[in-house]
Amino acid sequence: MTRAVTYENWNQISDSFQTEDETKGARAVLEWAYQNYSEDKIVYASSFGAEAIVLIDLIQQVKPDAHIVFLDTGLHFPETYDVIDKIEARFPSLRIERKQPVLNLDEQREQYGSALWKKDPNLCCQIRKVIPLRETLTTKEAWISGLRREQSPTRKDTQFLNKDEKFENIKICPLIHWTWDEVWAYIREKDLPYNQLHDQNYPSIGCFPCTQPVAADGDSRAGRWSGSGKTECGLHTK
Repeated sequence: MTRAVTYENWNQISDSFQTEDETKGARAVLEWAYQNYSEDKIVYASSFGAEAIVLIDLIQQVKPDAHIVFLDTGLHFPETYDVIDKIEARFPSLRIERKQPVLNLDEQREQYGSALWKKDPNLCCQIRKVIPLRETLTTKEAWISGLRREQSPTRKDTQFLNKDEKFENIKICPLIHWTWDEVWAYIREKDLPYNQLHDQNYPSIGCFPCTQPVAADGDSRAGRWSGSGKTECGLHTK
């Protein structure tokens, strides 16, 4: 199958997604994505946070055997692994891959010293998240992400279709127009399993050494790498 998007027809494709439906265009975007990319050329890189649960439910309606990759850093909360198990039980036809880094934690410690996430969090993210995703995307033409414009200033200009300079393909973001309240309304309406840390003021959940709860009115990314000035793991930056 040829690449579904050329930059000449970029705006035409993006403008075709109507946002007035109950999913704010998300369902239409996913239908387009799975119609235009063969199953071996597209993957959803999932964090299994709240947005991910919504996307997984929408994806399985469109593509019940979709390929989903979870970047298993070896440093996730037990609650994160628990919700993955629940999703696998809820949607057994989905192909959920737990992608691990080349270096395990002992090997990383031997090469870079203990607690690399404290000394050089960018390098730690590079080893445990960016490189594994790059390996996954080597054979892909597009990947799906749960980014929302509301999440942070760095994501406010995200489009349905994005030219991904880092991984040299197309990043598809179906939930850009969703609010945090709409995400949770959908989860509750569908009675979907979710990470229980969300009930303890963790709006954004990553690795346990680098994730803290936030104040009720705080930025949704404020609990990630708190006090370091870092707000992104590197998957969504150039």
